[in-house]
Parts: sequence; structure tokens; C-alpha cells
Amino acid sequence: MNKIITGVALGAMLGAGSSFAADVRIGTEGAYAPWNFLDDSGKLAGFEIELGNELCKRAELECEFVVNEWDSIIPNLQAGNYDVIMAGMSVTEERMETIDFSAEYYPPDPSKFAGSPDAEIDWENPQGLKIGAQGATIQAAYIEQNMSEGNDILTYETPDQSVADLMAGNIDVLLADDTFLSAVVEGSGGAVAFVGPEVSIGGGVAMGMRKGEAELAKKMDTALEELKADGTVDKLIMEFFETGPFYGE
Repeated sequence: MNKIITGVALGAMLGAGSSFAADVRIGTEGAYAPWNFLDDSGKLAGFEIELGNELCKRAELECEFVVNEWDSIIPNLQAGNYDVIMAGMSVTEERMETIDFSAEYYPPDPSKFAGSPDAEIDWENPQGLKIGAQGATIQAAYIEQNMSEGNDILTYETPDQSVADLMAGNIDVLLADDTFLSAVVEGSGGAVAFVGPEVSIGGGVAMGMRKGEAELAKKMDTALEELKADGTVDKLIMEFFETGPFYGE
């Protein structure tokens, strides 16, 4: 059985002293297609939802999905509001200081800039730009560290907000994962395109877990290894991203 619990409902249940029937609770954003999103009926869907279901089935665990905003997804893991993060999260040294990661289930995803195809930008020395990224991401950290001088940096709570501002012309370029931006570019009718250099920032995408959860980590990594070996992970990657295979023989 796989359930969806929103952040609001989760808080109410915890406040009431209720307990969960699930063996494992999986935190996800529910707003980052094709990784994880809410479909037209309000149901969680996407690559990580399908993969999470398969992982729990293989590990013989009952799981519930918890929808949580991105900027607080690690703090709420640490607070015990769920046990695993599956939210398109890249492994980074900074994140490894506070949480543990499973083996990757998607290889490193390059970050790309999207903007007007007619914009004239000196990428050797970009100046006077409004540059956007979703807050608390590796892309936001990159532009703050490397592009803040002479430019305006804007961060957003959700990916959809960042795309809306890009389409409205409120920012010149948006930096995000290639897997997310590809659909934006393809669906823009030519209004935006990939521009500028490709940037390699984080490692592969993996499950995040609290430090010290060795038993859970072993179960999930064992299940993931089996799903890689039998082709399930590659099948899902090719279904949602139309690329791969990465883990097959």
C-alpha cells in the first residue's frame, strides 16, 4: 500500500499524536516533473514515485509518500517527519555533512541555462543579467558563488515559479537541471532555448536518509542494486527521460 500525505496533513497527524502504519515514509516535492509531480487528479506521479514503489515492493516494505516543500525537505527528514528523500536530489559534499545517501539511481545531471534565443550574452563575462534558480538547489548555490557580481540573482520557492518568471521576461536566464528544463524548452514554442555553457555541479541523484540509519540504508541499497541488475531502473529512466540505459549490461 502506497499513500500520499501532504505536509499539512502530516503536521496535523503528528500534532494529534497519531502513528503511521507504514514501515517507511518517503519525502518528495511533488513539483518537479518528470521526477515527481502531481497529475491532473492530484495524485503523485513521476519517475521517483514509480521507482519508490518498486523499491518498497522489492524490499518488502510498506511505504507512504509525504509531499514536502523543497526548501525544508532536509530539515523535515532530520526531524523524523519521513525516513527517505526521493526528490531529484543530487549528492553533494555539503549535503553529505548532514545526511547520508544511497547509491545513485540516476547519473549526474548537467545543469543548463535557458533564456531567449535572441539574447546577446557575453558568456565570458556575463554582466547586467537577471539570473534565476530554484532556492536551496545546487544551481542557486552556483550562481550565488560564481555569477552574483554585476548581476541580479533571483531564487524561487518552486520550479514552476522560476519558469513563469522566465517566460514572462522577468529574468534573462534560468539555471536548472537538464532533465527538468528540456520539457520547458520543448514546450515553449521557441520562446526559450538552451543558451550559454553547460555546468557540471553535483553528483548522481540518490535517496537521502538520516545518518545512522544503517538497517534502512542496507535494505534500500540492496533493493536498488537488484532493480538496476534486472533492468527495472533503466526501464523507468527510458520511460520518463527517453535516455539511457545507464545500469544494464
